[in-house]
Amino acid sequence: MHVTLQQPTGARLITAADQELAIPVTLRHTSADPLAVHLDFPPHVTADGEVTTWTFARVLLGEGLRTAAGIGNVRVRPAGSTHTYVEFRAPQGLARLRFTTADLLRFLARTYTVVAPDEETVGAELDHGLVELFGGRV
Repeated sequence: MHVTLQQPTGARLITAADQELAIPVTLRHTSADPLAVHLDFPPHVTADGEVTTWTFARVLLGEGLRTAAGIGNVRVRPAGSTHTYVEFRAPQGLARLRFTTADLLRFLARTYTVVAPDEETVGAELDHGLVELFGGRV
């Protein structure tokens, strides 16, 4: 049986004109996908009016709470002592969100009660898929 935890929180979307818009976000982690964290955005704050989820490595969130981290589509970095920026890059542009660091730290600590760091497994399905991909036998 898999365990999923969710933590509703708020963030501030920093616009290109440096305005800040409050938006709701749900932080989510599941033992079915222990290496990842998910940020769920409700339809009323997305460009296409659909629920949108950004998924990235839990370790990236942990690193980004201490120092700038990430080189791809998701980057996380401290913004002073009480806030953290999470930046999402897509073909449509950049979205920069500012979170209260304490909220992210609380969420991250809760994920460690679901699956402790260094105890994550990639799962048999992924193992079999990689074997097949590289021409081995399952």
